[in-house]
Amino acid sequence: MRAVRSGALHLLSILVGAVVVVPIFFGVLGGFKDNGQLFTNPFGLPSPWVPGNYTEVLGSAAFWQQAGNSVTIAVVSTVLVVLVSAMAAYIFARYAFPGRELLFMFFAVGLMFPFAVAILPLFILLRELNLLDNPLGVILPQVAFGLPITIIILRSFFRGIPAEVEESAVLDGCGPFRFFWRILMPMSRPALGTVSVLAVVGSWNNYLLPLIVFNDSRWWTLPLGVQQFQSQYSADTARILAYVTIAMLPSLICYALAERQLIGGLTSGLGKG
Repeated sequence: MRAVRSGALHLLSILVGAVVVVPIFFGVLGGFKDNGQLFTNPFGLPSPWVPGNYTEVLGSAAFWQQAGNSVTIAVVSTVLVVLVSAMAAYIFARYAFPGRELLFMFFAVGLMFPFAVAILPLFILLRELNLLDNPLGVILPQVAFGLPITIIILRSFFRGIPAEVEESAVLDGCGPFRFFWRILMPMSRPALGTVSVLAVVGSWNNYLLPLIVFNDSRWWTLPLGVQQFQSQYSADTARILAYVTIAMLPSLICYALAERQLIGGLTSGLGKG
């Protein structure tokens, strides 16, 4: 039975991996074909290879403008959400005060709040604050919606750090603020790396929020650029696949480079909450 169970799990893993990997390979190879090859040989290797689809996308000024907007918004959002969440998680993890668990539960409930439900009131609020066609109109809501999961992960990790470490720091004359920056934050690199990857990829793939905030094409991010490119070149499937492949590469590379740290950061807090 153990061998059957192990074989079934391996088979399931292979099937799940195929579901994820096959569309990616199809998109990457499809970008090196022309439309004729896509219809006659959709899953085979390109013959001949057509790198022009990728070079035309990379030579587009609009693509690099959208990529720059995506990078700027992702970096600023990540820095803010990690910084604010780390300070909040530190208080929740290391200090006892009346209503602490109730307030923490308030953040946890945010995980169950669908973003789509908040679209209309959020749009009205951003319009009243004059944040439409403004990067802050995307950054600030992303930070707000990223706080719950980030605080939960960091709090679990912070609670796993022995209290003796803080006590020793206090005896050496280290105050709470200095302990947070000089000791706790460096010790929490795995958890900080995890939440940073989640924040970067979440911001990079965000489509709905930039769609309602940005009317000016100068502020469009890559997800909006993909939609616009698909509408403009609806008959050129190969070029669309090339654009989509290049647009998703940064998030795939980010996950690949931080895979071990991501898994380690997520599992390090298990059982410590």
